[in-house]
Amino acid sequence: MLYALLALIALAFASPASAQVHVDIGIHLPVPPPLVIVPGVPSVQYAPAAQGNVFFYSGQYWVFVNGGWHVSRRHDGPWVVVAPQFVPRPVLLVPVRYYHVPPGHWKQWRHEGPPHWDHEWGPGWAEKRGWKERGRDRDWDRVQARGDDQGSGRGGPGKGHGHGK
Repeated sequence: MLYALLALIALAFASPASAQVHVDIGIHLPVPPPLVIVPGVPSVQYAPAAQGNVFFYSGQYWVFVNGGWHVSRRHDGPWVVVAPQFVPRPVLLVPVRYYHVPPGHWKQWRHEGPPHWDHEWGPGWAEKRGWKERGRDRDWDRVQARGDDQGSGRGGPGKGHGHGK
């Protein structure tokens, strides 16, 4: 009986370690990468020297690879897959030009605006986020109207301030 109890306790402590799976997402950062603030989205930083789409927001590294998002508190993982509706809005507002390895079809999109996430994931993802009845660039227009991205020539009175809904 004592042996069975000890075996059960040992098995309970061993299970979490054996259940862990390391997923290689193709982004290898041996040291924390230098980060630069994304113009127009000052709460997000990007890694210009990284070999992929690496961003830093709210104490976490965010990587967009193979059409999906991954997050980690550390630059070297472990990486957790994140469903689109749980990616923070500021990360989704990063303009296309700051993605070092964008999918090929992104080349036809405006480089100064965010990716067309509704095209990537369909209209349902916006509903899950509570972004109903919002154009794909509406939040970007609000950022520019605040003056965060000077020299863009976009924006104007009343854009993105919630008036006229």
